[in-house]
Amino acid sequence: MCTVCGCSEGETKVHAPAHDHPSHGHSHDHSHGHGHHHHYGHGLAGVDVPGMSQDRLIEIETDILSKNDAYARANRAALAAREIFALNLVSSPGSGKTTLLCKTIEALGDQPLGVIEGDQQTQNDADRIRATGAPAVQVNTGKGCHLDGHMVGHAMEHLDLPRGAMLFIENVGNLVCPAAFDLGEDGKVAILSVTEGEDKPLKYPDMFTAARLAILNKIDLAPHCDVDLDLYEANLRRVNPGIEILRVSARTGAGMETWVAWLRRHLADKAAPQAAQ
Repeated sequence: MCTVCGCSEGETKVHAPAHDHPSHGHSHDHSHGHGHHHHYGHGLAGVDVPGMSQDRLIEIETDILSKNDAYARANRAALAAREIFALNLVSSPGSGKTTLLCKTIEALGDQPLGVIEGDQQTQNDADRIRATGAPAVQVNTGKGCHLDGHMVGHAMEHLDLPRGAMLFIENVGNLVCPAAFDLGEDGKVAILSVTEGEDKPLKYPDMFTAARLAILNKIDLAPHCDVDLDLYEANLRRVNPGIEILRVSARTGAGMETWVAWLRRHLADKAAPQAAQ
């Protein structure tokens, strides 16, 4: 049982294209029980589970995150050794992550890259990514509501990315649990649809505090939704004064050049320390 999020998990499955590696399943390190209501904010552990003390909950959570951090460190070392720039894309469902990612892949042209897709079920999003010509590995988490370091490390084994590539990790749609789990990435990118409400960063501060960049997506809809983009940005900076913010429309292409330039700049920055050695 995961005290970080209270989610339950069945068997996690990693699905790679048949021409790359055979698909297979593996049991995951922190499978959980379920059947209780979520009670966030109760006690020192931040969650209340009947029959379990707060001290025990904290002990379990610490153990889970410690194991995850070990996997994340291994992932980070493997990525750094090959100068691969990795981003963890996080959002609530319906923000337009997959559409933005497809458009990003197209805009990056011949830049080597790969994608790890996280969803509870189906390979729909991985199929959409593969349709762009990019390699993608689908991770189905069952009833789990986030990717973790072990899942991502296992998925990375199916992506033979060259030195200097980009890795996009599209996390399960959820603004709570992914905030706590380091995957070994260079940074989290939080994607917000302008239709979600300007107070979203205030409701889910942990995620936006953890993110290095926020993308306000679907800005073409702003005039039709009576939303204040400046208020979105102000609320983002209330919870994370140092966060970078980009305004983008994946559908119209507005802001995409700035986003792609951001990606290329940070990829170059990652390779720079290696080149200096």
